[in-house]
Amino acid sequence: METEFAEKYITLGLKIAYYRKKAGYTQEMFAELIDRSVSFVGQVEGTGTVRGVSLETLFKIAQVLKVSPSKLLEED
Repeated sequence: METEFAEKYITLGLKIAYYRKKAGYTQEMFAELIDRSVSFVGQVEGTGTVRGVSLETLFKIAQVLKVSPSKLLEED
């Protein structure tokens, strides 16, 4: 994916991975809960790839992780 915001996508993926692990979910469990493939979760969380997510998916991720969507998007 070609984007000028690659760093932001990677940061989003790292935050998702952090909150997923904090919640005690494996990638497999999490993928099932958000109705996406394990491959999708790996691509989003991986730092070697830039993988965007739709707002619908972002909202689902936040719901499952019990955090606000803004928490996943805010800059530290």
